Amino acid sequence: MTKTPIVNVVDDIIAKASEAGASDIHFDPRENSLMVRFRIDGDLKDYTEIPKIYERNLITRIKLIANMNITESRLPQDGSIKGTIKGINLETRVSTLPTNEGEKCVIRILDYSRSLEGIETLGFNDDNLKKLKKMIAEPNGIILITGATGSGKSTTVYSILQVLNKKETNIITVEDPIEMNLEGLNQVQVNSEIGLDFATVLRSILRQDPNIILIGEIRDSETAKIAVRASITGHLVLSTIHTNNSLSTIERLLDMNVERYLLSSALSGIISQKLAKMVCPYCHIKEKTTPYQKKVFKLALGKDVDEIYNANPKGCDKCNNGYHGRIAIQEVLEINDEIRNALNEEELEKDDLNKLVYKSDVITLLQDGLMKVLDGKTSFDEIYKIIDVDDDLDVYCKIRDIKYEENKTKEDEIL
Repeated sequence: MTKTPIVNVVDDIIAKASEAGASDIHFDPRENSLMVRFRIDGDLKDYTEIPKIYERNLITRIKLIANMNITESRLPQDGSIKGTIKGINLETRVSTLPTNEGEKCVIRILDYSRSLEGIETLGFNDDNLKKLKKMIAEPNGIILITGATGSGKSTTVYSILQVLNKKETNIITVEDPIEMNLEGLNQVQVNSEIGLDFATVLRSILRQDPNIILIGEIRDSETAKIAVRASITGHLVLSTIHTNNSLSTIERLLDMNVERYLLSSALSGIISQKLAKMVCPYCHIKEKTTPYQKKVFKLALGKDVDEIYNANPKGCDKCNNGYHGRIAIQEVLEINDEIRNALNEEELEKDDLNKLVYKSDVITLLQDGLMKVLDGKTSFDEIYKIIDVDDDLDVYCKIRDIKYEENKTKEDEIL
């Protein structure tokens, strides 16, 4: 370590992280050292420990190549690194945060190779892919991609933009930050320090004759209202929002005081997603289902499942403890006339909206996840970790009972 220049140490760490398929590099200040950790397939793993005496120089080097203020260590900062490191073409976002032990630094490695491969490679099942293609073919309306931070929303958004990016269309985006430069798009970077926020840019965008508008994220009531109005006046609007599923997305927009009559007219569809670790195809193992797993498969999919693939905890030289890579678990809601009419009702209860949403032909997150377990792409444990299985089942069973009662009533009427 003492003979290796700090410049080389930083380059080596970033290059190793990229080669390992890491999404983030964490530089964690400890009492006697600087711990370096990589986030691989969603989990943080220790990489190396650097003596405390080199900590300040190392963080300064990162700030320098990320165009950050190297003299400021008392305030959080953001920056980015773009260029070639050790022969690897990289694009990263950098963030520093002052802590009691020193400055913590996180480098997010941006990998948009999946976005460039097209929407067919994102893991949508056939039914959901048809719905998505139908929604983006509409000339106007608002399509929302929802999920937690790091759930692949940006990848889905940019994949959709790749499809829509044609010579005859004017696409304008407003983002914070611009995560991927796409040829043929007009991309605007938000700068709140000079008053260039989402709402301000959106008002100007509408005078720029756009066909399609991407709003990086709906964060407040004003942005939500402008987005909805833009979609009604003949524009296709794409945006992301931090919610868990279709139902909570609708509730969030209503909480943002978006007028019901506007929302019911504007909303075209909601894509909710989470990321699950993929089972390694080289060392996965087949196991018998437990009584609980059998019950879940039977209630959610109506199938008797005796065996499923699981991750091999020993792993192999091609994976990390039985997992390699991640796959999206999706729920795609296409807004139908019944849901539109219900959204106009002021007295609409959450349970009633719940019934309407999941009474339509929605494949829930749980159902999509379980289908991917049956395909050997992920494990039941992963689905149980990212989805509230019992809550989802409770909702689904209620809806199934409602469908049964409705069908029974129709049969009785015919008889």
